Amino acid sequence: SFIESTYETDEQLDAIIKNEKYNPQLFDLAQGLVFRCHIIYYKQISSNNILSDKDIVIFNFHHACFDYPSINIFLHDLDQAYKIGQLTTDDATTLRYIDYAVIEQQMSRTGASMFWLDTLYDCHLDQSLSLPYDRYRLSNEHRTGRGTSICFNFGRDLSHEFLTHASTNNISLEHLIFAVYFIFLSKLTSGQTDLCLAMNINNNRYRDELKSIIGLFENVIPLRCQLDPYWCFHQLLKHIQEITTNSMKYSYFPLQRILNQHPHISKHTFLDISLEFISNKSNNDNNVIMIGDSQLVPASFTFNINEVLPNEQYLMQSLNNTQVSFPSPLTCIHHEFVYQVMKHPQKLAVELDEQSMTYCELLYYVQVLSSTLLNEYHVLPGEVVCQCVERSLSMVIGIMAIEMAGGVYCPLSHRDPEHRLQALTQQTQSRLILIHWLTKSKFNDSIISFDIDSILTYNDVTSHVDVSRLSNVIATVNDIAYIIFTSGSTGAPKAVQVRHENFTHSMHSLININIFNEDDIVVQMARCSFDIHLFEIVGSLMVGAALIMLHPGGTIDYDYLLLVLDIKQVSYMDGVPSAMSAFLSFMQLEDKKDACKYLRCLTGGGESFSVKLATLIGNNHMRNCTVINCYGPAEATVNSTCHIVDISGEAQSISIGRPTANYQCLMLNELLQNICINEEGELFVGGVGVFVGYLGRDDLTSKALLVINGELFYRTGDLVTMDNNGLLYYQGRKDHQIKLHGQRIELGEIERCLLNITSISASVVMKWNDDYLVAYVQSSRVNEEQLRQHCQSHLPPHMIPSIFIILDKLPLNSNGKVDRKQLPSPDFSSIHLTNSIELLLPTNDIELSIHRIWCGIFKQDQISTDTNIFTIGGHSLLIMQLFHQYKIGFQLETNTLSISNLFQHPTIIHHAQLIHQSINAIHTLDDHPWSSL
Repeated sequence: SFIESTYETDEQLDAIIKNEKYNPQLFDLAQGLVFRCHIIYYKQISSNNILSDKDIVIFNFHHACFDYPSINIFLHDLDQAYKIGQLTTDDATTLRYIDYAVIEQQMSRTGASMFWLDTLYDCHLDQSLSLPYDRYRLSNEHRTGRGTSICFNFGRDLSHEFLTHASTNNISLEHLIFAVYFIFLSKLTSGQTDLCLAMNINNNRYRDELKSIIGLFENVIPLRCQLDPYWCFHQLLKHIQEITTNSMKYSYFPLQRILNQHPHISKHTFLDISLEFISNKSNNDNNVIMIGDSQLVPASFTFNINEVLPNEQYLMQSLNNTQVSFPSPLTCIHHEFVYQVMKHPQKLAVELDEQSMTYCELLYYVQVLSSTLLNEYHVLPGEVVCQCVERSLSMVIGIMAIEMAGGVYCPLSHRDPEHRLQALTQQTQSRLILIHWLTKSKFNDSIISFDIDSILTYNDVTSHVDVSRLSNVIATVNDIAYIIFTSGSTGAPKAVQVRHENFTHSMHSLININIFNEDDIVVQMARCSFDIHLFEIVGSLMVGAALIMLHPGGTIDYDYLLLVLDIKQVSYMDGVPSAMSAFLSFMQLEDKKDACKYLRCLTGGGESFSVKLATLIGNNHMRNCTVINCYGPAEATVNSTCHIVDISGEAQSISIGRPTANYQCLMLNELLQNICINEEGELFVGGVGVFVGYLGRDDLTSKALLVINGELFYRTGDLVTMDNNGLLYYQGRKDHQIKLHGQRIELGEIERCLLNITSISASVVMKWNDDYLVAYVQSSRVNEEQLRQHCQSHLPPHMIPSIFIILDKLPLNSNGKVDRKQLPSPDFSSIHLTNSIELLLPTNDIELSIHRIWCGIFKQDQISTDTNIFTIGGHSLLIMQLFHQYKIGFQLETNTLSISNLFQHPTIIHHAQLIHQSINAIHTLDDHPWSSL
């Protein structure tokens, strides 16, 4: 069509041009209206067919009849027609656009079809690349087709580098761009090596007769690159040249036919990643390069697939510039303790409620127990001595006595079932277990045990200290100081061995940043199953601080804990973030913010530290307290990295910081190559804290410890990123290890426990909704109660699944492995099922009130009153929540209800009995017989 119009102002001209650009109604494909010539006159239409300087001609083509190379063909023909009044073409030899369609129909379809079938064999075209999108992404069938173009200017210098490299190596610029883009996609998808994107063929004029025809000669074809990460960049370039050359031979085959013949393809599948390269020579002979998704392409270029840029190398070197020399000589744990005794013998060492010991008194009882271990039980240097005690002064005495006797301390949790305790004891080959009055019943007579409390009741203890024997105990910094168990993917817990020098070095690193010092009063919070309990207990005694112990259950009795923090003027506290959040929420609810006024430093570790928690700390008037997020697996000795948390609430996420003194951190991909900034990689920890290995498991040790550039590193299995400031951010796990309420759990250990049941042929355990463990088992001859009882006999409480789903067959993927994505979602409404055959309903007012509280917490209509809370997703934090709701709801006195009793009797019936006893009054209840616990 031919159109004429006029304009007088620039605004009017801009409006006309914008309409030509964006108005879709200007064309009508059904009527063949695909080309417009629009003459725009300045002020008035001329009658003499001569345009003025301000008149404009716009040629507007629909893309259906015009591709990018058509521009030069059209301009050439227009110039020729303008100059000589006609086109010099030979109708006998010049083809028309319709001839192009005929030629395509005559070309070999069989050869092209076979080529694309072979090229795309086993290529998952129906699966999108796992790109790190920052927002929800619609599925293919729900997308609108509307998109956004983002331009990215390479700049003169980078463009020159591209051109120089292409010219020097005799390769096309297009192949170079493809190689860089494939590397970029591989890194962006955390190492995917089988990549397929859409390649736009802008000039599909594959015969000379077609090169002068105006029309749409474009096609989109798949370009599949199966790169080998061990290739050098030039090997990748050669591969790109080969696949693009071969693909171009069959570029005439329509994309839809390529997709339709691919097996297992959905009707909504299309190639959602594309790359278009256009090289256009301008007057200054610079190449203009445009790449799709270009806002993500870094403005830098390397000639090695795995090369890290200089600024990133500098950042990584700065990250590990942690070397610090400490003035005091490196000694064993107990040597450091004795030094503090000599320094201030009458200073308070440890206190629990009304009990206390000075450093001198503590040393005395430690020496008594050490002498007993040597003289009566003949403990040898390097021999493992297990200890199973609750929080008490005996716990502290036992730890230090084992070290002073030259033994290896191994803590056992009283919360573990007897089967597990026996298995752990056998794994360590320990002859002796230290106990106290609260844990005597955990072990039978087949295991030798010694009650630590007995040394505190000696009438004449002077004869029990064999100073000469103690002075002859030979212990070096290279000896094993302690063993601590972590969950193991092989089915058995792994025993982490840590040397004296590992621990003392780690302590010096933390003292270096003033986490705590000799003026601090430290409250002991961690369970003995966490290595942090050694940091709190032994660390305090090594620096000369005062240690405050809590009575059993004291960490979750918030009223008691707040009282201790206030009266004892506690200045340092550590906690798991989830437990810390529950405690601080209680503080805020009870308006007892002043209880923490003496806190100088608060550290969190064991799980992710949330922005919400940081804000909660700030809201509790703790702005004068230094808050530190710590990270460190047991294999790297307590804490490897630290970061001071901004509690103002302005941070978007909380970093795990940088390595502490004399620690190193590397972020590597699966091929042990350095990653780029903001790219996800596995964290490797090196330096002074790296452990010796797993006791009796050299096979696991060899997988966990690697020598990199002559230094020993521990492979954590944790995924991290590093930002432009050199701060590390935890992203999750690369395997099936999880953290549940601060507890490190290898799901494989639970799975292997289930596989010990002969009727189960396969099992998978998964974490759901942050709070639940769900076990899927393949069996036809087992019920849920049998599974639960088996787990309760062999696993600690925090590892027992909340729900068991029994299937005839677990779904498998094409590789024959369990397809976790196809496993059925658990029905959490079923967790009300009873432990017995029938559902038991509340029978009195107290049970009814407790039942209402439980149903509110678990969002259920019914929960049987005999149901164990730990079988329906309950955990320690929920028990704390119940404890405080009971106190408020039933108006109980502070000391009349024990949290530990709620743990030991975890059903509605039992809780009702405990509350009834606490109320200490007789209620008229519906003839319900009360039985004592």
